[in-house]
Amino acid sequence: MEVIKNGSVPEEDATNAPLFYGGPVSRQPIVGAQSNFFNFAQVNFYDGAKNKFHSHTTDQVLFVTGGEGIVATEDEEIVITEGDTAFIPSGEKHWHGAVDGKDFSHISLTGTGSETTQYDD
Repeated sequence: MEVIKNGSVPEEDATNAPLFYGGPVSRQPIVGAQSNFFNFAQVNFYDGAKNKFHSHTTDQVLFVTGGEGIVATEDEEIVITEGDTAFIPSGEKHWHGAVDGKDFSHISLTGTGSETTQYDD
């Protein structure tokens, strides 16, 4: 057993990663290499930061831990807030991020080995 205490995983600046735009983004990989089944990370979008359309090779679950954000597909955009959960099936083209003028944080859960495809169209 391993317990990861709240605040014990340092934030990694992800702002300049090709997937993100619109403002600062940080990531905290909470559980990853030690699991055979999933990746579990906190992602923090600051003041309107978002990611580009992308898909994953495994399902993704987003659990909102703070702020106000958007999760979207090519057909709809839904505002989500603390306590909400979004389920994104593998292969679904989507994006998520903070509402303009707001910060937004969520836990991201994907399967081990999940690969991300970014769409720049």
